[in-house]
Order: sequence, then structure tokens, then C-alpha cells
Amino acid sequence: MPIYEFHCDDCGQENEILVRSRQWEGTPCPACGSTRLTKILSTFAASVAGGSSGGAGPTCSGVPRSCGMCGTGKPHSH
Repeated sequence: MPIYEFHCDDCGQENEILVRSRQWEGTPCPACGSTRLTKILSTFAASVAGGSSGGAGPTCSGVPRSCGMCGTGKPHSH
């Protein structure tokens, strides 16, 4: 089963939840138990031999979730 990221419309928490891909509706929020979840776009990390990604990386407008990390409470930089 894949892990998906969800935003709870009731408490505002974002969580990673292990669910069946076609049967995620009705999955409760681990923080408050609400079933009003919205699936959000997940970001992933990749590494390249030599330690350089060769790209400029994501840009951030400062709006939560604009770069996939802002607003999550997880440390990141741009």
C-alpha cells in the first residue's frame, strides 16, 4: 500500500497515511479523527552521485505548500 499525504479540512494538520490508493475516502485524520481529508501533492527527495542535483531546486513564493515544503513545519531551504 502506498503512503499519501493528506490535509485535514477540520484541524488543518497534514499527515502521511498508509492507505489503499482507490479506497482512501473515509480515512480518518490521525490528529482529530475527521474524515474530511484532501489528498495533497507529495514531494520526494532524490540524490545524484557526487552530491549535486545540477538544478536550481524548487522556488518558493512563501505561500504554504507552494514549494511542497513551506507550511509543513519541516525544515527546508531554497
